[in-house]
Formats: sequence, structure tokens, C-alpha cells
Amino acid sequence: MHARILLIEDDAAFQAMIREALEGRGHGVACASRAEEGLALLAGGAFDIVLTDVRLPGMSGLEAVPRIKAAAPEADVIVMTAFSSRETAVEAVRLGASDFFAKPFSLGEMEIVIRRALERRSLRGEVHRLREALRREGPARRIIGESPPMLELKALVERIAPLDTTVLITGESGTGKELVSDTIRALSPRASGPFVKINCAAIPEHLFENELFGHERGAFTGAGTAQPGKFELAHGGTILLDEIGDMPLAIQPKLLRAVEQKQVERLGARRPTDVDVRIIAATNQDLAERMADKRFREDLYYRLNVAAVHLPPLRRRREDVPLLAEHFLRRITATLGLGVDGLAPGALALLVAHDWPGNVRQLANVLEGAAIRATGRAVAEADVAAALGRGGPAPCAAPCAPAQAGGAGIDLRQAMLAAERGFLENALRAARGRQTEAARLLGLTPKNLWAKLRKHGIDPKTLP
Repeated sequence: MHARILLIEDDAAFQAMIREALEGRGHGVACASRAEEGLALLAGGAFDIVLTDVRLPGMSGLEAVPRIKAAAPEADVIVMTAFSSRETAVEAVRLGASDFFAKPFSLGEMEIVIRRALERRSLRGEVHRLREALRREGPARRIIGESPPMLELKALVERIAPLDTTVLITGESGTGKELVSDTIRALSPRASGPFVKINCAAIPEHLFENELFGHERGAFTGAGTAQPGKFELAHGGTILLDEIGDMPLAIQPKLLRAVEQKQVERLGARRPTDVDVRIIAATNQDLAERMADKRFREDLYYRLNVAAVHLPPLRRRREDVPLLAEHFLRRITATLGLGVDGLAPGALALLVAHDWPGNVRQLANVLEGAAIRATGRAVAEADVAAALGRGGPAPCAAPCAPAQAGGAGIDLRQAMLAAERGFLENALRAARGRQTEAARLLGLTPKNLWAKLRKHGIDPKTLP
């Protein structure tokens, strides 16, 4: 990657050496001997990086940093000085510099710092493009579903994502909790910051505190160097605490402190460290039940459950199965290079009829297995049955249209409507025409059931 660099350095020999080295690596370089001269160059052209000395005649490099950022907000400012100190570095960063190094330095070290700045710039550009795409289209392209529960979910995600508040995502395994957390972060003001993910169920209890909060040198046997924890690594960004219900009870008070006071304390540290982190927690467990069993703190639950997002299981939104199936099949065939381009009607009806205890994740895995088995252009009912572990094609829970000639694909919308009609009729038969009971069996309100019966023109009194 090549950069447009503005170099502000008053030592003519040192300036010439750096310029020659940077141009030799393909970068474009403009030079100034004073901060005021550099600001004038900024006004007349665009630069990716501003490399400035601290000790300059007139305005110092530190004084120039906020003016540089005001003139070129997208430019990375890197400060260099022969008078290195922690205070100078902290002050430079506070004023808007993105990096800092001290003289004397090797040209290789300088190139590493510049490459790091360009990588940050590239990442910011990618995040910006992603955020713009999500803002134009909403999270619909990533969170798939047009059922009423999913439309409500997507509206909620769009509403809470820009708010710098704690989020608790609940739902069964495989419903897409991590996808929702990714979308919330991508739509938030912290999208360009770090995103650290922790699976609380995968960390041994004796390592939990060190993993989250880090340690100082000598804190325990083998701690030869200090190490930041996940919270410090997420500073300025977002942290996902997945499977929060599995967090050991002994660690929960320390997490509560991180949530409430925005501070963490490394093992062996004498003072806490401030952290600026947005927390997203996720769980497939019933935290109310765990609180009743004294396995989860109530005060922590209420601090995490500020903005609550619940993902419905797939069996409660069966009308989304055709959309999900189409999405997964398209992705699977592209990834594996398969010649499959659709689902036979019986195959789709079988997918809609299944209860999906593993939810969306299970659906994706079953479709991959079925697509691999398929010998025609369309995934057949037998392929899906085999992928589900059944001995042969199971009877459809909804009317199944005959497969089209030549194994061609189907109209997913029509198949979805046919499947929905079949569920409605079967539920009414099972309830002997009692609409309240049929609504209960389908997980619908009586009002929603009535609307669906009207949409399909179904009269319960005329069903055989």
C-alpha cells in the first residue's frame, strides 16, 4: 500500500533522509520545515498520513496535532521526537495523534508504523462502506426473515444499535445471536473500534479473571510480562460476552464493576484501569431461572438487560424457512461449486414442516448435506430426508406439489403459501374446528389466525 505523506521536520538532513527512504518505498512525500507551512500544504491537498516532529520552530508538533486533525480529519497523525516520554506520548494521542515513536529509530520501524496507519485507514474505509450499506438496506440482508417477529426484531436492532447502551441478546442455540451482535456493532458509532468476542462457556474457571481483566508482571508464577485482558483490548469498541449464563458466580461481581464503573483491575495491579467499552451479552439460558437458583446475580442481570433482544426459534417463524433455505442454498452452492440451483416442492415442504431444534444453524447444515447428495439441478425431497437422518421421504405436513419436469427449481413464495395453508388446515382438523385451540397449537393469537384464514380463504366449517 502506498501513501500520500506530509512530512514536517525542521532538520534538513534528517528530512532529506526520511523523504528519500519513503519515496524509495513508493510513497508520495511533501515536506515542510514548520508546522504553519505544513498546515498550508494541508489546505491545498489531501494526505493519508502526516508525520511530524515535536520540536519545531514556532508552533510545536503537539500544538499542531489538533489543527492538523481539524484540517484533515481522515489523515493519520504520527508524532516523532527525540525527547521521548510517556507523558508526551499520552498527550499526543489525547490531542488526536494515532501513533508515536521516538528518535533515533530505524527506517524499518518507521515503515512498520506507516503500514499500520494505512491498514487502519483501509479498515476504516471498509467499515464505512459496510455501515453505509447497512444503513441503506437496514439489517435485512444479514438478518433474514419477513415474518412479524423478525420484522419487529430488525426494527429493534436498528433502533438500539446507535445507542451506547448495554444489550442482552437471548434465544435458543442456533437462532443467530452472534449475527445480531455483529449487526448491532456494525450499525453503531463504535463500528470502527475493536470488536472482542468471548465465549464464556469455553474458558476454564481458574483462567476467567485473567482472560477478562489481564495481569501485571509477577502476578503469579509464570507471569513474566504484563498482559492486558479482553476488556482493555476492546477499549474504544465493543465486547461480546457470549454464553454469559455460564460465567462463574465468583467472577460476576468483577464484571458488574466493569459494567457500572467502566473500570477493570488486572491481577496483581495496585490501581484500576479505565475502559471505554460497549457490552453486548448473549445467552441461550433462562437467566431468571439461574437467578432463582443463585447461579446468576440479580444486580448483574439488571445492568446487562438494559436493551433486551430476543430471537424467536425457527419453529415459531416457519414462514421464514423458504427465504432462509434460498439464502443458504445459494451460499452453499457458490462455496462448494455445486450445480444445484433450487429445491423441489416436496423438499421445501419437508423443510417447512420440520421443528428445527437446532434452529437456523441446523437448517444451514441440513441444506449443505442435502445439496451434496443432490444428483439433479434441484434438491429432492429424498435428499432432505436423508440429510435429516430419515430413512426415506417423510409425508409433507402441507400439500406438496409434484416436482417440475427436469428437476427445475420452484417459486418459493408459492411453496411457502402452500405450506402455510397446509399447517392451518391440519391445525384446524386437529382442533376439530375450534379456532382458539388451533391458534394455540400454531403459536398464534386468535386474531392472527383469523387473518391468515381470511388470506387463504379457509372456512373451518367446510374442512373435511
